[in-house]
Order: sequence, then structure tokens, then C-alpha cells
Amino acid sequence: MSKEDKVQAKGTQKKMKIAIIHPDLGIGGAERLIVDAAVELVSHGHDVHVFTSHHDRTRCFEETVSGAFPVTVYGAFLPRHIFYRLHAVCAYVRCIFVALCMLLMWPSYDVIIADQVSAVIPLLKLKKPTKVVFYCHFPDLLLAQRTTVLRKMYRKPIDFIEEITTGMADMILVNSKFTAATFAKTFKQLDARGIKPAVLYPAVSVDQFDKPRSLKLNFLSINRFERKKNIDLAISAFARLYNIKGEFSSGNVDGASLTIAGGFDKRLRENVEYLEELKSLAEREGISSRVDFITSCSTAKRNELLSECLCVLYTPKDEHFGIVPLEAMAAYKPVIACNSGGPVETVKHEETGFLCDPNPQEFSLAMAKLIENPQAAERMGEEARKHVLESFSTRIFGQHLNQYILDIARRKVD
Repeated sequence: MSKEDKVQAKGTQKKMKIAIIHPDLGIGGAERLIVDAAVELVSHGHDVHVFTSHHDRTRCFEETVSGAFPVTVYGAFLPRHIFYRLHAVCAYVRCIFVALCMLLMWPSYDVIIADQVSAVIPLLKLKKPTKVVFYCHFPDLLLAQRTTVLRKMYRKPIDFIEEITTGMADMILVNSKFTAATFAKTFKQLDARGIKPAVLYPAVSVDQFDKPRSLKLNFLSINRFERKKNIDLAISAFARLYNIKGEFSSGNVDGASLTIAGGFDKRLRENVEYLEELKSLAEREGISSRVDFITSCSTAKRNELLSECLCVLYTPKDEHFGIVPLEAMAAYKPVIACNSGGPVETVKHEETGFLCDPNPQEFSLAMAKLIENPQAAERMGEEARKHVLESFSTRIFGQHLNQYILDIARRKVD
């Protein structure tokens, strides 16, 4: 949409007041989507206000402190866990507190967007005639551990609440067709009632990535330091690539390196423990001198790393969507990802990257192809950039989200 088209669109649509409730406005894929949603809705002429229980101005996306939209924090004093337990209950309490403060202290909104914690939806529905949109990144009940009888008992009421309250939203959005299918299989009662979510793919701002000016034989992994991100795979694949270098015709392997960067929160025990586990793995594999760990790098540093790398390794298996592959492709870089989940919908195999079985052998073979032929990596990168521009830019995301918001607002009038 051109600038003129946007101006015309603003003139023909109602300016709406929109609130967004998000549990913790840190750095991650879910947070990136929320920030993009706020920015794009503002660009379409709406009045947007974000509410959250935690916002560290030193560890957040720049847009949340630039003044593009207001961010209000309630409940920062509430605990995230109790002796490293009851994370879900604490998240519910924090988010419900945010919702109550918003409802009591701020005027009515035309539309309220919530994500991650569906328990706030019944409260938000009390504010008539406000409409509620819930963005389901992935059913939370599938992410929770049930390793003991006590955990199963603890999760049972939470899982029940999640399904019931999710179904109360006026509109449900999900991040991929994979998540939509999982939603139907998980929330069987909702599916039987004909409640089906619409797919709204997350996006990436392509304008922030310039064409690479330099190229290093560096493989890059960007993920939060969480075990479910399967970063072990990147280290093991790189170790296999380096240790069997004699099998390749190119001598480039000797100059290759691996950088592991991502969100790191020292408040989270898993982040601290997993980082140490990854460093120990690199030591055992004998490649620690060729692996660089960067925790919580800035957006500018991330863009620099993307500009200089050969390709990006994306290791989570059955990832709901995955914003990193889009960022990599927008930065003219091919992606090597697991052949499951969201990346199947975003990465074009052998055109913008490689989709592999989640094991070191498959990943290292794909890595070897790019090491031996860096020109192929450049060609794939060009195709990747074009692919993102056509299907996953923030412009496309904003158009689709704005249309959903307009549709739900019309239902209020009808």
C-alpha cells in the first residue's frame, strides 16, 4: 500500500481506540508480534495503548520506548514464580491484575487484543460493547510439563480454564496453519462448536536490513536460551561439520565459526542453566574456540550478525511459527531449519534455505553445501529477501490485522 493509499484508507475508516494486554514486554517472538501489531495499527490511524506487567526499558524493543504508542505497567511487584514453581498461576495473577487496572482506570476501548493468557478474556468481556481479540501463539497446555502426579493435578484446572476462556473471545487468531491444526486437535470442544481461528502470520520489518556488505563463513543461531529451542543441535551439527572436514572438497571449513546469540534473562533459572550446558557441550565437542556466545544482544548487534553470517541455523522442532527465519531471509540470508512446524510454511526448501530432519547429520550436510559454495548462499539470500517482501512484511501483516480489527468492530455495530 502506497503512502497515498494509506492516507486515503485512514480517511474512510473509523479511528478506533485499541488496547493491547501482554504479560511481559521483554524480547522474544511473541513480544515482537505485539510491538509490530501496535506499530501497524497506529500507522493505520488507530489510537493504541499497550498494558503489561513488566517492561524493562533497558531490555526491550526500541519501539516500546520511542513514543510511538504508550506503554503502561501494572503489577511489576507481583512474583513471576514462587520458589521457581507455580509459573502459570503467577502469570495468570499478573495478567488479571493488569486487566483489572486497565478496566478500572482507563476509559472504554473499541477493541482489546490479548495474547498468551486467555484467563483475562471473561474480565475484558464485562466492558461492553468492547470486542476482544485473542492471539493464540500456541495452546499453553501443550507447553506445560506433566512429569509428576502433582504437576498433572496442578495443570488440570488451568487447562480447563484455558479452553473455556479462549472460546469466549470474539475473534481468535493464530500464527500459522500448523498452530491452527494443533488448536483444533487440542481444543476439541471449541472445534466441535465450530470455533475456528484465523491465521495471521507474524511479520518482519524488511526496511531495517540493508544488503550485506561483507560475508564471513559464520553460521548464526538466534534463539532464547531455552531448552525447547534445541540449540544443542546447532553445536552438534557444527562439530560434525568441522570434525569431518576432510570429506569436503573445499578447505573453507577451517575458517568457519558458529555464533549463538539470543534473549537471556538472568532472572530465569533455565536461561542460566542452559547457557552453561551449551558451553559445556561445545567444550566436549572440542569446538569451544570456534563458538561465540552472545546474550541479549541489541537489535543493532543482531542485524550486524545477520549481515555478516553465511546462513542462519534455526533449530527448534515443531516450532509454532518462528520469527527468526523471517528476519534471516529479510537480511538476505538462507535458513537451515527443522522440517516441521511453522518453518515449513515460511522457508522454501532449496530456494530460500533447507528444511532438514532435526539431527546433526542432516543439518551438517546442508551447512556443507553452503560452505563449499558461498555463491549459492548469496543466490538463496536474494530469493529469500524477495519471498519475505511478498508474503511476510510488516506492511502485509498490518493490512491483514487492520482488516480483522475493522471486521470485528463492524460486528459490534451490526
